[in-house]
Amino acid sequence: MLRVIRKDFQTAVQLQKRWISGSSVVFGKKEVPMSKFEKNSFIDYGSLEGNLEVVKARLNRPLTVAEKIVYGHLDDPQNQVIERGVSYLKLRPDRVAMQDATAQMAMLQFISSGLSKVAVPSTIHCDHLIEAQLGADKDLQKAKEVNSEVYNFLQSSAAKYGVGFWKPGSGIIHQIVLENYAFPGLLLIGTDSHTPNGGGLGGVCIGVGGADAVDVMAGLPWELKCPKVIGVHLIGKLDGWTVPKDVILKVADILTVAGGTGAIIEYHGPGVDSISCTGMATICNMGAEIGATTSLFPFNDRMSKYLKVTGRSAIAELAAKHRHNLVPDEGAEYDKVIEINLSELEPHINGPFTPDLAHTLDKVGQRAKEKDWPEDIKTALIGSCTNSSYEDMTRAASIAKQALEKGVKAKCQFVVTPGSEQIRATMERDGLDKPLEAIGATVLANACGPCIGQWNRPEVKKGEKNTIVTSYNRNFTGRNDGNPATHCFVASPEIVTAMALQGTLNFNPLSDSLTSASGEQFQLKPPYGDELPSRGFDPGEDTFLAPPQDGSGIALDVDPNSKRLQLLSAFDAWNGKDIEDALVLIKIAGKCTTDHISAAGQWLKYRGHLDNISENLFISAVNSENGEANKVKNQLSGEYSGVPSTARSYKAKGIPWVVFGEENYGEGSSREHAALEPRHLGGRAIIVKSFARIHETNLKKQGMLPFTFSDPKDYEKVRPDDRVSLIGLSELAPGKPVKCVLKHQDGKQDEFLLNHTLNEGQIEWFKAGSALNHMAKLFASQK
Repeated sequence: MLRVIRKDFQTAVQLQKRWISGSSVVFGKKEVPMSKFEKNSFIDYGSLEGNLEVVKARLNRPLTVAEKIVYGHLDDPQNQVIERGVSYLKLRPDRVAMQDATAQMAMLQFISSGLSKVAVPSTIHCDHLIEAQLGADKDLQKAKEVNSEVYNFLQSSAAKYGVGFWKPGSGIIHQIVLENYAFPGLLLIGTDSHTPNGGGLGGVCIGVGGADAVDVMAGLPWELKCPKVIGVHLIGKLDGWTVPKDVILKVADILTVAGGTGAIIEYHGPGVDSISCTGMATICNMGAEIGATTSLFPFNDRMSKYLKVTGRSAIAELAAKHRHNLVPDEGAEYDKVIEINLSELEPHINGPFTPDLAHTLDKVGQRAKEKDWPEDIKTALIGSCTNSSYEDMTRAASIAKQALEKGVKAKCQFVVTPGSEQIRATMERDGLDKPLEAIGATVLANACGPCIGQWNRPEVKKGEKNTIVTSYNRNFTGRNDGNPATHCFVASPEIVTAMALQGTLNFNPLSDSLTSASGEQFQLKPPYGDELPSRGFDPGEDTFLAPPQDGSGIALDVDPNSKRLQLLSAFDAWNGKDIEDALVLIKIAGKCTTDHISAAGQWLKYRGHLDNISENLFISAVNSENGEANKVKNQLSGEYSGVPSTARSYKAKGIPWVVFGEENYGEGSSREHAALEPRHLGGRAIIVKSFARIHETNLKKQGMLPFTFSDPKDYEKVRPDDRVSLIGLSELAPGKPVKCVLKHQDGKQDEFLLNHTLNEGQIEWFKAGSALNHMAKLFASQK
């Protein structure tokens, strides 16, 4: 694997010792640092090679590039059971990346571990807590004032424990990782679901919850169910209005939001070389919307070109020498193969309310009429971690320039979000911001903003039907502005910019005309732009803070009266008994994403305070009993109230509760709060038809029991006023079902079996009360 060789690495306990095998001399006699910020952490392709020699001898078959990188990072390649979709792998990631909303809980958990320093290179990125409203400068300044307590905590904890810190205004975590940390063959975990963005540079970059990050930062092996590999074979060539975003919009149409669950999406074939490195990142980024473990492309010259322009020529040269381990073997087999002809692919626009509802541009207007979707576009938004590359911005600017030549401006609100300070500064230097602003754009701070619900939008009242078009990645109900009546459609930046000029879904820039200021009709020409800046990137303001060599003297103070931060208390361990007569907190009808379980937007400010943020538990989930959100019957009082208050009532009486749900429960973001909150408020089990990968793991990490119906039809047997017993927990074992008994109020009972994917180690998490509790026991036993 790409082992991190750290000359200054010291650990407090034996379990935190970093493994090192193979030579540290990896490029002739020259060591190549992983990044310019970590001069003592080096890429070691030699270890990757050594692990793969062992694995190939055992498996005796060609490997995909996803397999090469994943298996190349095995903790024990000689003895690890390797079976796609079945076995659990113990892996050694190279680094950890955390965004500020999830980093709060991750660092609080790391503090609880008692360790003195992280074991692998790790970074915190301040991108989630900046609310969009007035524009870049004012929004950033307000965020620094409002979030000062949280930023100070993250900065000081980063310095104390050896974590790099990217200040507010630096940019979005995934863009910063692509510009500075990603490289071919990397295994990175990040506490955000769109971490797969790094697959555009040939790395296996996986979104996880904070507890997983803590394991890796503590020097423990990280566990991942051996992923299947879905191949997407690309032929032909992108041209005209069709761009990389359309590839993933089409893949989402084919696979749906659950079709990638448990699998890595590996793009290959001759069409790959027609896509830029940042275009490949766009495709990988939005792979999160189909439930994929991650997505990636094989190493090629487009990646090498990007590495060189971003100041990493040595990495490009090193990767080229090890190309054979960074591309699939001839004859490598995939679990499923999809073929897309890029030359025939049309521009797409997906939505509303789900990223897999695909339309071509000539059809979406008519469908809007048929479905009674608002046709007029209220706001058009481009940028985000998915689409804010230099290439994206030059192509969007080319459309704006065409409009300006004809005296045309945007007919709706138009918003631009640069992905990083480097992108913003380079846009400004090269004049790309001027045509965009001239047609009416407001440039926001280098942050997530509206993409994650950080959007103060007073001009649209909650419940008011309206349409927005974005170049973002996710469009679940209420996702962008907290308004469940906002219809969000996702497309490329080029299409979004063009649609803004007409202000309606009924405009197809490939065939329809615009009216100039003089009254003449004209058509937009296909967008054009530069893949990379000819003068290189302008880094802009220096916003990175490296940790000191020794941070042991740095004090961390968390005010016990703080509304933003709260030190964690350990969850209670399992009492050794079956769960009997638990109450049903809510039986959820339909889609239940992590946004439904733990809303974002205004709630982001409480991500470091478990008790306060638990006030948003299930407030957006639909109750099957009445079709309403945040209205459930308290089975103890007989009164209807909000879900969080009902959960607290049950917890106060010492009565456990469970939740029932439907398909792909927990899809969406990586936020572990969606698992922490149910556990904190007394939940014991989540029982559904199927789970999204990250959320199922997060539940296990926090000591919750994630069960699936053996027969999905058993969901219909559940009544909101049932008492629920889970029988056989003392014999809980991998692959062994658990019996569920429903006691109905009419005296009748229903019994059925529940399945689970808990392995032996995860069962120990449950027994200990959480993975963190179990880790604490391990460390204590080593002292």
